[in-house]
Amino acid sequence: MGKLGKPDIFEAAFWLLLAIVFFAVSFSFNQPIEIYKFGATGWPRGILFLMALIALGNFYHAYSKGSKAQEGRVGAKENDDPIEYTSIGQYIKTGLILILPLLYGLSLKPVGFYSGTPIFIALIMIAWGELRIRFILTNTLLIYAILIGLFMVVLNAPLPQGNMSPFYDISAFMLKTKTQLDQMF
Repeated sequence: MGKLGKPDIFEAAFWLLLAIVFFAVSFSFNQPIEIYKFGATGWPRGILFLMALIALGNFYHAYSKGSKAQEGRVGAKENDDPIEYTSIGQYIKTGLILILPLLYGLSLKPVGFYSGTPIFIALIMIAWGELRIRFILTNTLLIYAILIGLFMVVLNAPLPQGNMSPFYDISAFMLKTKTQLDQMF
């Protein structure tokens, strides 16, 4: 079995089983969507395919080279130092990093993707310890533009619009602008 260990086999089996189960579940909501030719399961199945492909790639890598840390890799250590919290601020940062994705997910229905995502991206950077305003704004705009391009242009996937007043208006403006651009080209 090459240089495989039990954890490598377990990890590959876990990710492949997860992809297979979710792929099977995707048949329960495989309805056609008028504006998206791949249907409701198009991009979720694409992500599941990539997840399975990466699991197989990791399995092959562990089979051929083993799972030990490679020498010369930046940031990789054989024995990681234990994490020590020396102040309450470190606990708060860790808590924020864990709770922000949950709050973002909960805010998608009332706030929507178009308004909530840039705020979430900026808050995550702040929780990671980044405090340079220009860096946060530039990277937030760059990541947001990539996400908007991916979901609105490439995938043409519907995103949560929000149902609260100013946020819904922002979403409506974004969708109206996209519709006008689609009609021009």
